[in-house]
Amino acid sequence: MTTTRTDRPARATLGSAADWGLLLIRVTFGLVMAAHGAQKLFGIFGGQGLTATGKGFEAIGYRPGKVFATIAGLSELVGGLGLAVGLLTPLACAALIGVMINAMALVTAQHGLWASDGGLEYNLCIAVVALGIAATGPGRLALDRFFPWGRGGWWPAAVALGLGGIGAAVTLNL
Repeated sequence: MTTTRTDRPARATLGSAADWGLLLIRVTFGLVMAAHGAQKLFGIFGGQGLTATGKGFEAIGYRPGKVFATIAGLSELVGGLGLAVGLLTPLACAALIGVMINAMALVTAQHGLWASDGGLEYNLCIAVVALGIAATGPGRLALDRFFPWGRGGWWPAAVALGLGGIGAAVTLNL
């Protein structure tokens, strides 16, 4: 009598389409945001660098401009890199959300919605994508997969939005 074996170990999987989709979003979005921060900090990728960016920040009311440009640039650089690799995802998202709230409040909101008119469309999309990733979680193809916040949920989303909002409020009131 022949028996068939049904207790085979599960095959190693390369992840689901959702995991790969989240990886694609995280890496693309994260690296673009990191490059945006590098433009401010180092003047690469066509950026102006810290001194010129600091002068621009002073022109819209941030003083000292270079300090606030450094904070914004580091938030985008570190937040973007964290998001790209899926490490401390709620904090990475909070950094991006905070910068975008500031940009909307002081630069783009008064121009309406559409980016073609100087509006907040771009900044709003960045903040919403960051919040969505915090809520969804970075996926199994992320360094955070070993931690509770790596699965996303209400708490990681609340942390991202709460810390981003608090950071923005503090910055806007300095």
